[in-house]
Amino acid sequence: MKLKFNGFLVLLLVLMAQLSFAQERTVSGTVSDNAGMPLPGVSVLVKGTKSGTQTDFDGKFSIKASTSQVLVFSYIGMKTQEIAASSSLVNVKLGDAAQELEGVVVTTALGVKREKKSLGYSSQLVTAEQVNSSPTNNFLNNLSGKVAGLEIKANSNFGGSTNIVLRGVKSITGNNQALIVVDGVAVSNANLNDTDSQNGRQGFDFGNSASDIDPNNIESINVLKGAAATALYGSQASNGAIMITTKKGKKNSALGVSVSSTVSVGAIDKSTMPRYQTQYGEGYGGEDSSYTADVFGNPNGLVASTGDDASYGNKFDPNIMVYQWDAFVLGNPNYGKATPWVAAKNDPKSFFQKSTTYTNNVNLSGGDEKGAYNLGFTNINNTGVLPNSLLNKNSLNGNFSRDLSDKLTSTAFFTFTDQNTTGRNNTGYGDNFIGGFRQWWAVNNDIKELEREYNRTGQNTTWNQTDPTSGNLAPAFWNNPYFDRYQNYEQDSRTRFLAGTSLSYKITPDFVLLGRATIDYSNDQQELRKAVGSHAETFGISGANDGSGYSLYKRDFMQQTYDFIATYNFQLGENIGAKALGGYTYLRSDAYSIQSSTTGGLASPGLYSLENSNVFLPARESQIAYEKSGLYAQLSLDYKKFLFLEGSFRNDKSTALPTENSNYNYYSIGSSLIFSELVQADWLSLGKVRINYAQVGNDPAAGRLGAKVNNYGIDGNPLFGNSPTYLDFANLKPETQKAWEAGLEMSMFKNRLNFDLSLYKTNTEDQIFNVPQSTSTGVNFATVNAGEIENKGIELALSGKVIKTQDFTWDLGVNWSTNKNTVVSLNQGRDNLLLATFQGGASLNATVGQPYGTLRGKDYTYDANGNKVIDADGFYVLASNKVIGNTQAKWLGGISNKFSYKNLSLNFLIDVKKGGDIFSLDQAYGQETGIYDLGINDLGNSVRNPLTNGADSGGVILAGVHADGTPNTTRIDASTSGGTAFSSDVNPTKAYVYDGSFVKLREVGFTYTVPSQILDKLKLKGLSFSVIGNNVWIIQKNLPYSDPEAGSSAGNIQGFQSGVMPATKVYSFNVKLNF
Repeated sequence: MKLKFNGFLVLLLVLMAQLSFAQERTVSGTVSDNAGMPLPGVSVLVKGTKSGTQTDFDGKFSIKASTSQVLVFSYIGMKTQEIAASSSLVNVKLGDAAQELEGVVVTTALGVKREKKSLGYSSQLVTAEQVNSSPTNNFLNNLSGKVAGLEIKANSNFGGSTNIVLRGVKSITGNNQALIVVDGVAVSNANLNDTDSQNGRQGFDFGNSASDIDPNNIESINVLKGAAATALYGSQASNGAIMITTKKGKKNSALGVSVSSTVSVGAIDKSTMPRYQTQYGEGYGGEDSSYTADVFGNPNGLVASTGDDASYGNKFDPNIMVYQWDAFVLGNPNYGKATPWVAAKNDPKSFFQKSTTYTNNVNLSGGDEKGAYNLGFTNINNTGVLPNSLLNKNSLNGNFSRDLSDKLTSTAFFTFTDQNTTGRNNTGYGDNFIGGFRQWWAVNNDIKELEREYNRTGQNTTWNQTDPTSGNLAPAFWNNPYFDRYQNYEQDSRTRFLAGTSLSYKITPDFVLLGRATIDYSNDQQELRKAVGSHAETFGISGANDGSGYSLYKRDFMQQTYDFIATYNFQLGENIGAKALGGYTYLRSDAYSIQSSTTGGLASPGLYSLENSNVFLPARESQIAYEKSGLYAQLSLDYKKFLFLEGSFRNDKSTALPTENSNYNYYSIGSSLIFSELVQADWLSLGKVRINYAQVGNDPAAGRLGAKVNNYGIDGNPLFGNSPTYLDFANLKPETQKAWEAGLEMSMFKNRLNFDLSLYKTNTEDQIFNVPQSTSTGVNFATVNAGEIENKGIELALSGKVIKTQDFTWDLGVNWSTNKNTVVSLNQGRDNLLLATFQGGASLNATVGQPYGTLRGKDYTYDANGNKVIDADGFYVLASNKVIGNTQAKWLGGISNKFSYKNLSLNFLIDVKKGGDIFSLDQAYGQETGIYDLGINDLGNSVRNPLTNGADSGGVILAGVHADGTPNTTRIDASTSGGTAFSSDVNPTKAYVYDGSFVKLREVGFTYTVPSQILDKLKLKGLSFSVIGNNVWIIQKNLPYSDPEAGSSAGNIQGFQSGVMPATKVYSFNVKLNF
């Protein structure tokens, strides 16, 4: 895709030039609350006259007045202020009138600022302090536990992606991620992970592009949860929206400089890594694992079974000398030597290092009578817990505003991000040595000895030698993990430029036209390396097993958004106020990607180039253009500022759908009643009820429907075929979402206690998904409109000041939500749709009558009393293709506390998730290969002892009954791997499904703010020191030896763990200065 960089430069020049314009004006200014948020709808009256106006959506006003006159500012719930009009610029802050309505102004759809009390839908504000509560590479991670109804899943991958789902999964195979909006404009949150990595197979987690947004540049976030709140955005926001307001300068303010510097150190949470047993060594065959051979002149040398990637071998005995992997490596200190048969001193937990992160931010802001500016720069330099891992990110942000005249105002912003990453961790099942640590490890192998050997030779000297006695030292399955980290690493980079400008023209103080243009451009590059000498694994575009190779992926993306919005405030009689909004949005995105790789290995070792291939295959290319245009309107009415009614309508046209159905409509209607205006009670500061209904849609991913398939060519003649998926173009239409919501908001005891309660129900119909077809039809799948998903739930946000004295305050916040998700129907005659299959026999499904994301596989067979049925040999009787779990949480919660005493503050956040099942392949294979302590049996013996008829017998008696109801008394063997008590081939998949609930101490922070009298001496405006902990303690979990949040990727495919990274505890020290 040819990029128009000249256009970018012109845009920047135009934006910057706006700063130099001049203006002429009368008395004008901005009215805000004590938090600095602008207040719309404030009455501004020249005292003693009938001349007056109201502030607009940005809290701005303009009125004619002489220098001797007085302006009266009044607003419901706030103290009326009188200010002399002696200056042409008057900025006013209104305080509470015995009650300050918290969060009185919020940013809603299209960036429009609204009085929160007037909204007929749920929204929740997150402050800049909460967003920046702990250092992070992705601001979304800091929203966990802070918004009711928002499920954040931040997996533990280095620089990994974050799942953001509001009010449950609504689309069976489509996008379920909340929309990211910056200053009113929707921006890309692309996830470039390939299908394999998203489905739990081998790959990498490259993160999602929301991480490009600098948390240091965020002023606040308003989360719009329901369809009525986001209907003006159309299908883009069918899953809710994260509305980000960036920092802006203030008029008539001197240059302000703020500096923030943070140093962070992290270490793995050892409770999320295996606790390795130390009694048995390498092998699968129990006591028959090690073998004798004539080695190094010893005709009866005992040799470890190095080709076995398991710890189900011989029992350790320090008096037994064994030739292990290092005995066969020339130059190793143990070459030719037998060494004691003992557990290693350093297990794989020693492989991980301390992580370090340096985050530095500088921010400049200020303004004159005509405009304001804000400039910020942030650098993040992060080394991960894995060797050879580094993420470096630079972010430059700018925001400018200028009054070009009394009526014309211009704004401009830009964000430039440059990120370079080396050494992301592998994910999923396959070529992932973390999976080896968790599933296929021999506990006699010392990880530090492997490090010393790699440092000595730089070669792939592995513990997992195929047949060392015959001289075959090549890896049977696993490379030396240090060779993987320093030779088989990945590198990726992303450059992103987000810029926009707007012009706002006041035809009258109440009639405003806004034109806005935004460009979102990104360039991504991903490189994968596999060095010569590696174990052959699936690699490259051919999908063949190659022992070496190089892969390159590049993507250019540009999204242009153009908005024209008109707003008009007017009165319908003395008591009825009205606000009308109408507009048009045009969006175009262009994405070009190309992927290529070597095939058949590298022709020359160490040269990582596409030309260095033994076999050449054509590259895979994709070019997708997408356009969407929308016309919309909204009308808001209020009766005496206590009864509000609002309706909106939008018509979209999308090129992602067939022409016949590319045009579709949305609408919403909502109402709110401020009953505290009717009920006079000193204890009641605010009381509000609200209700709304909306119908919105969701179109499919652009460019995928009916695509041709490139089958390469013969003798230079291209071969194209039809897609293996049939599509009925004439009848395909968007998914339709119908949503109800009701709520109650109250603020009591002079804002000492506040709560927001929401009830909602959402049904998404005409789901777009592929269903399998008979091979006789000539296609594999057909894309259909069918099926329905329902979500219904309750949300509660509670906040208050438990204690408030002159020197001490205790602020408490509670967020809680529960969502019941049900797949109501699929296409006719179908009660299950397969979404993904996992290694180990489990699958993820949409099952009618069940929550989305059912886990299916082999279950136990149960009798009428619920007992597990055992066969005559003492093993479980298995039942195939059963629902064995579901990935949906039962409820989510967060409890935040902040204690402040004079200049000291202590805050902490407890994050809770109840329910949501996980199939752990790490447990399935880890138990089978013997890396865990499998315990003691009923006789008091190790279960891994051989079976005997005496009191010394090993083995286990499985709990259950025979078919006739008699208790099971048959003892089965557990002394070897495969076909025995702890083998995954004889146990049901259900045995490895765990409850994913957790209770986490997510954040804890201690801050000291230097007193003003000291600051005056230092000539500083502000100085603070903070000590911060993140992911400090998993207080409770049910999943053994892993973090329940760990996974392979963001997206719809969840509930599966294989080779996942351990959680990382991070401790930080921060200094903030303001000049």
